[in-house]
Amino acid sequence: MKETLDKILKERIMVLDGAMGTMIQAYKFEEEDYRGERFKDYEILLKGNNDLLSLTQPEAIKEIHRKYFEVGADIVETNTFSGTTIAMADYAMEDLVYELNYESARLAKEVAEEFTKKEPHKPRFVAGSMGPTNKTASMSPDVNDPGFRAITFDELRLAYKQQAEALLDGGADLLLVETVFDTLNAKAALFAIEEIKVEREIDVPIMLSGTITDASGRTLSGQTAEAFLISVAHIPLFTIGFNCALGANLLQPHLEAISPKTDFAISAHPNAGLPNAFGEYDETPEQMADQIEDYMKRNLVNIIGGCCGTTPEHIKAIADVAARYQPRKHSMVS
Repeated sequence: MKETLDKILKERIMVLDGAMGTMIQAYKFEEEDYRGERFKDYEILLKGNNDLLSLTQPEAIKEIHRKYFEVGADIVETNTFSGTTIAMADYAMEDLVYELNYESARLAKEVAEEFTKKEPHKPRFVAGSMGPTNKTASMSPDVNDPGFRAITFDELRLAYKQQAEALLDGGADLLLVETVFDTLNAKAALFAIEEIKVEREIDVPIMLSGTITDASGRTLSGQTAEAFLISVAHIPLFTIGFNCALGANLLQPHLEAISPKTDFAISAHPNAGLPNAFGEYDETPEQMADQIEDYMKRNLVNIIGGCCGTTPEHIKAIADVAARYQPRKHSMVS
């Protein structure tokens, strides 16, 4: 699989999908839709647990993947952003984590194979999405006790390992550790994946995507873009890059900071601008594609997609632009 992906990256800029949450919101699912028949008597409110929709609304999830593939995406992400025991504890659904990840990967893989069969010249891939969890290993959640930690490295490692194993078993072609706001959390995920690689004697392509949280140009745990790169450079990554938090134009300086300093391929999936007063994203597909074209003119990216607020229309505009440019050159695929 890695050889196939490396070969494609030599030839062109690959396209990642857009937002899953934005697309789910369009369905206007209510509590009973999240519950389905299986969880109709569940004691906790489930609306908002988007990962659960892979079990209760699988056709909607497949339709979202299909829409992104139809407009030119090479890679779709599984519906598993919160698919760890740590995040699922909010819904008392820790026991469902393996099934949630397995089924999410299986659904995405089914659609990917459908498109690959139809267009064998353009194979489609599934990235197992591994979000940051809702706890941080580097910082205290209690301002009065700065030494306190809500989670340990080992707890994160075990949770991520369970998620990654299920994603791979379900058919994920690569793993995407994304929206990293705390690099220690990400290192736990990377450590878990390296363990799986050794135990299964496989080579899994790993995408790692950090999040610059504000205008200071740092992650939530305080690292600059370059520091983030340096702190994970010992892991053999398929790509490194950034997603979420910022729009395409504000993300560009951080891509410029790491691009000359790594042989890894670089990915980016920014938001559709910054949220407005209602938490919605106003940037049009054309506006976003215009900004992302600057990435390509400056030889900054190998894989490009969208995060919050992006839709198939955004991804189509981005894919159309990407088709006109050569991928960033770097020694790993040169």
